[in-house]
Amino acid sequence: MGKIAKIAIALIVCLIVGYSASIVTRPSVESWYPTIEKPIFNPPNWIFMPVWTSLYILMAVAAGLVWDKIKEQNEEVKKALGFFLIQLTLNAVWSYLFFGLKNPMLALIEIAILWLMIYETYLKFGKINKIAGYLLIPYLAWVGFATILNASIWWLNK
Repeated sequence: MGKIAKIAIALIVCLIVGYSASIVTRPSVESWYPTIEKPIFNPPNWIFMPVWTSLYILMAVAAGLVWDKIKEQNEEVKKALGFFLIQLTLNAVWSYLFFGLKNPMLALIEIAILWLMIYETYLKFGKINKIAGYLLIPYLAWVGFATILNASIWWLNK
């Protein structure tokens, strides 16, 4: 299987995860989310879909580039993709905790773990393919911002 096919498969997986998280997110964005206190730096709702779509595309390209090195660095690639799948799962779980359960405190604990898993994935990806590591930097930055936003929402609504 070629590099493009691996990237395409990774993209499908990432977009399925993003879509599944949006199923829980959408109803709460229309009902619960508007009723809670948010910090002044809270972005408008319309920004989240294009940002997350872009991040899922970058993540998929990064995963595909790493997956493409499986013949040369089998064990390292398997570990790196294992961390990728863990962080991708945690990414989806955050939406269920925050929007599904409407529990910003539990979501805050989880997003801190998510950020650490993304960072570990970034380190592992960067050792296999530098570009793949670099492609995760916007994701790290966005989840860092989301962590601050999540903490602020928890604080304002506790």
